[in-house]
Amino acid sequence: RDPNVVLRTNTTARRCSMSALAALADYGSSDDDAGEAPPAAPASMQIVSAAPAVTPKSGLEIARQLDPSIKEINYNPTVAELYAAEAGPKNPFERAHSSVQKNTFTGYVEEDFTNSVAFEDQRRTYLTFGYAMDPSAHGTSVDKLVGDTSLAVEKRGATLATAPKIKDKRKRKERGDISDPTSYLGPWSGFEGEKLLAKPNHEQQAIIDAQNEAKPAKEKEKMKKTADEPVPEKTTLHIKDFYDYLGRTYMHPPQQDGVKYGHAPERCFLPKKHLHTWSGHSKGVSAIRLIPKSAHLLLSASLDHKIKIWEFYGERRMLRTYIGHTQGVRDINFNNDGTRFISASYDRYVKLWDTETGDCISRFTNKKIPYCCKFHPDEANQHLFVCGTQDKKILCYDIRSGDVVQEYDRHLGAVNSITFVEDGKRMVTTSDDKSIRVWEWDIPVDIKYIADPSMHSMPAVALHPSNKWLLCQSMDNQICTFGASDRFRQNRKKTFKGHLVAGYACQPDASPDGLFVISGDSNGFLCIWDFKTCKMFSKIKAHDDVCIGALWNPNETSKVVTCGWDGLIKLWD
Repeated sequence: RDPNVVLRTNTTARRCSMSALAALADYGSSDDDAGEAPPAAPASMQIVSAAPAVTPKSGLEIARQLDPSIKEINYNPTVAELYAAEAGPKNPFERAHSSVQKNTFTGYVEEDFTNSVAFEDQRRTYLTFGYAMDPSAHGTSVDKLVGDTSLAVEKRGATLATAPKIKDKRKRKERGDISDPTSYLGPWSGFEGEKLLAKPNHEQQAIIDAQNEAKPAKEKEKMKKTADEPVPEKTTLHIKDFYDYLGRTYMHPPQQDGVKYGHAPERCFLPKKHLHTWSGHSKGVSAIRLIPKSAHLLLSASLDHKIKIWEFYGERRMLRTYIGHTQGVRDINFNNDGTRFISASYDRYVKLWDTETGDCISRFTNKKIPYCCKFHPDEANQHLFVCGTQDKKILCYDIRSGDVVQEYDRHLGAVNSITFVEDGKRMVTTSDDKSIRVWEWDIPVDIKYIADPSMHSMPAVALHPSNKWLLCQSMDNQICTFGASDRFRQNRKKTFKGHLVAGYACQPDASPDGLFVISGDSNGFLCIWDFKTCKMFSKIKAHDDVCIGALWNPNETSKVVTCGWDGLIKLWD
């Protein structure tokens, strides 16, 4: 096709459309009046804008306000928005100091880097002279001072390190001529103006004389306070039938099925349940002992100054109370046949009692607190007993005369326990000096001294039924084992742990067959270990307070007695 023909055709079409639009403008409605002339066609079309009048966005200032209480921002604010003032009215209840800028509770702290030596010098200068360099002026050309500026001007701003040290030396007297012995004083010449008061004046001498006269009276009064006078002893029987139908007292052991008095069982078992509770003490029970051989009577000492004896079998009644101490009873111990026992109390007395009648046979004291007491195990020496005292001594008394027949004085602290080994030929003692000493009987020089920097005090010791080991309750929450013969070496492989006894002399013990080790602890638990493996078998909540003592009946397979500072004695099986 010819392009010129196409261009002419398009031009003609445009002209036809323009003429059609002009004819449409001249077209009138059928409702128009016939007399009206048709309106003239507009010379040109007017353009009308229908958009509302809006202020340009560039002319407005849009600022986003940040709430100072929020902790998270979901957009990136500008610096001006972050440091803009808070919008809204001022809080009328806000105090003046609340508007101060703070970064700590007490104010505003600025970080600064100062040499530690310079800082310490300024701090000491401020404490000594009362002025120091202003830390806020650090790095400026002008040095500012804070504090006592007048003194700073006087000392020219000197610090404690740079200030001249003035030594007011006393002037010594002339030594004299060395050739003249009478006038030569040498380095002992002294200082000028020195006054030596070698003799008190009349007023001072009168005060010294009055003090010397009053001193013996004070010492006598102190002795009266420290050494309490013994009170009259008495006893109370709590049962009506003191004699049975055969005329026997409670000292005679009753017949019990399956129990052979004096014979240890071949196999022992773990106690699991609570059988009985003996109650009668008003304060904590400090020690319990079973009568030798038969173990049918239980003796208890308490901090309520009383000693009681109980039935172990049958109705388990309270039989008798022994009253004669003015302070708490620390320790008790039977003789070999159980007819007598001794008691050591905080009133500084050791008393000998008759178990059956309750009479106090004799009393012993050295004006010091006895911490432990024990009869000699030999039948030929049943008239002798030893007691460890507060003044680091072990005293041996003869109950026939009441005199001290031997004194063992080698410990450096209070003696806590005495244990006889090798049938009474030797005794092992422990003390607060964290040492163990071994003695030959009746020889006041120790043959063995055991001490180690890692050792702690061992206030309670028990002899193993095999007579080969000593179970020592250590204050580092463990029971240590020492040999009971020859070298008395510690067996570090046999250490029993898992209980808390620090600060308490909890008495350990072992089962008659030697397979179990028992002990109380400060939380009132009865702990049981295997002697061979040192593994803890069980932990029984026995008392509400400290479980201070635990005894295994030597004739029973699983009967254990515990006592605590809650004033109760409990039987477990």
